[in-house]
Amino acid sequence: MSSQNPRQIAAQILGQRRVNGEFTETLLERALANAKLSAPDRGLCHEIVYGCVRWQTTLDFLISKKTNGREQKPALQNLLRLGLYQIFWLDRIPAHAAVHETVESAKRSGFGPQAGFINAVLRGYLREFDATKKILAHLKISNPAMGFSHPQWLVEKWQKRFGDEKLRQLLEWNNSPPKTFARVNTLKIDAGKLIEKWREENLEYDFTMVGRDSVEPCISETKKVTARETLAPPGWLPENLIFELKSHPPLQLLQSFHDGWFYIQDPSTLLAPLELNPQRGETILDLCAAPGGKTTFIAQLMNNEGKIVASDVSEERLQLVSENCQRLGITCIEPILVSALDSRPSTFDKILLDAPCSNTGVMRRRVDLRWRISPEEISRLRQAQLKLLKLAATKLKSSGTLIYSTCSLEPEENSEVVKEFLRAHKDFKLESQRELLPFADGVDGAFVAKLICCK
Repeated sequence: MSSQNPRQIAAQILGQRRVNGEFTETLLERALANAKLSAPDRGLCHEIVYGCVRWQTTLDFLISKKTNGREQKPALQNLLRLGLYQIFWLDRIPAHAAVHETVESAKRSGFGPQAGFINAVLRGYLREFDATKKILAHLKISNPAMGFSHPQWLVEKWQKRFGDEKLRQLLEWNNSPPKTFARVNTLKIDAGKLIEKWREENLEYDFTMVGRDSVEPCISETKKVTARETLAPPGWLPENLIFELKSHPPLQLLQSFHDGWFYIQDPSTLLAPLELNPQRGETILDLCAAPGGKTTFIAQLMNNEGKIVASDVSEERLQLVSENCQRLGITCIEPILVSALDSRPSTFDKILLDAPCSNTGVMRRRVDLRWRISPEEISRLRQAQLKLLKLAATKLKSSGTLIYSTCSLEPEENSEVVKEFLRAHKDFKLESQRELLPFADGVDGAFVAKLICCK
């Protein structure tokens, strides 16, 4: 990508997303890797790309109001989205500057003849700024799907389940930038020493620790860590394990990251391994392991003593597991293809099945997801989840533990899958199940069920 203007890069990314179907995150990462942008410009490009994708429906509503519903060429629509997003969602950018830069981007992108049209639409909204803000606020109440830019069918589904207030909280959550969390790799270091390392790296950013207790001596010494109460209900998240990175440079620039002293992981993903309760010396199967966050945490809980078979559907995905194991210093994990499990006897003490799912619990981390998911996809995934549960059941020892987990909020993929499995497998019983909800728990959504083999 030749352009070094963040707005023009953003417009090109949005255009590529429409044409070839690649995920926005992939397109943005590739573009920024090749662009010579300052840190503020990189941040601006990141924010307006993600913002335009998240708020696509609401932005298109505004465009339609000013164009009498006339359909615009995709590239022109993207330029209008970029301008309107900056005007109504980015307070730090002066509105007139947003209009000027959008018009200039249009000219540089070959839309010189349409520059006057773009200028007229955006300046029209400048004159109606306060009135438009009121319209946008009212839309969130009168038409949440339009006001919060989510698919109508999904909003209706959540409204029936959660009610109006929790629905709005969930939609707000999905439209907010995701936080970054670091899990301390206790196989190599403890929390206090990791904070000392961050201090040695002379980083100019904050860390907020998530846990029941705090490492007060390190906090007072570094002045870069501030304690906060746990984001999750007390009892399931161990102390001194997860830190929120308030801001940070690219992780690849941190020696502590290269040395494997921490792993980037949302707290919600720790619930399933903690419910698995792995012990030293056990033999464990992680049935859908890539990229390895839960797998490596299981190894950490086992103190790297025992054996973990990490399976997945492709060599490329297993390579991610191997790379993370190498960086984190883990030696007890054996990556294998799912197809190779057929030759393995039923010798596993415990099994984790973190099943492929709709990912509706992590929608704020996957900006394209809301526009790709469908009711039919949820139904298809349900069948795949049941198939994987049946496979897992054949590999578990008598009295063994099987953990079924997803990052979905949908009962069709969670409790209903478990019920259907139990109806067909009378030799299993449900010991416990738990759901994490963003508006209730302050973390990504997750579902975890603990099943025990009784034969």
